[in-house]
Amino acid sequence: MKTDDLVTMLATGAGAVQPNQAARRYATAVGCGALGAALLMAVLLGPRHDLAAAALLPMFWVKTAFVISFAAASLFAALRLSRPGLSLAWVPRVVSAPVVAIWLLAAAVLMRADAAQRTVLFFGSSWNYCPFLIALLSAPMFVAAMWAMKGLAPTRLRLAGAAAGLLAGAVGAMVYSVHCTEMAAPFIGFWYLLGMLIPTAVGTLLGPRLLRW
Repeated sequence: MKTDDLVTMLATGAGAVQPNQAARRYATAVGCGALGAALLMAVLLGPRHDLAAAALLPMFWVKTAFVISFAAASLFAALRLSRPGLSLAWVPRVVSAPVVAIWLLAAAVLMRADAAQRTVLFFGSSWNYCPFLIALLSAPMFVAAMWAMKGLAPTRLRLAGAAAGLLAGAVGAMVYSVHCTEMAAPFIGFWYLLGMLIPTAVGTLLGPRLLRW
């Protein structure tokens, strides 16, 4: 939108803003993005073969709680950065809370493990491709998040792009966790986070271009 068009819109009125417009846009975006990621995972990877048995293990639900809580925190950040003038005071705390929790658990696990086991707990068997698969599965959510955010007139475009990328990465990790057999907290706390930071970096770079209005 050009400056002259914006001035004209403000002078003449642009119509009533629908209530909860941001929530509705993001509900649509998350639904479409998660569905796209799930279809991509089903076609390329498939769910883990022992999913029913894994669901009986506590660490399966710890991993699930981490990715879901991180996705919720990322959604909170994206919503705040999608609209001008909203305070960001709580955003760093909300986003960092799931990370701190999994890191504390990872530290406790590593401290209790034998020296020979620590390498296995940290690297697992899929460290070399896990982050890239998470980034790949985040692509549908990345497009959907950018669509949702662009329609809400963000002003801090680089930060907004980072938040959209973080949300995309979190949804990608959430879907990938259905396929991934890794359940050690050190692995999840590092390699999953790295996978989520890849689309975050992409969003930071592309935000000023894709979110300009």
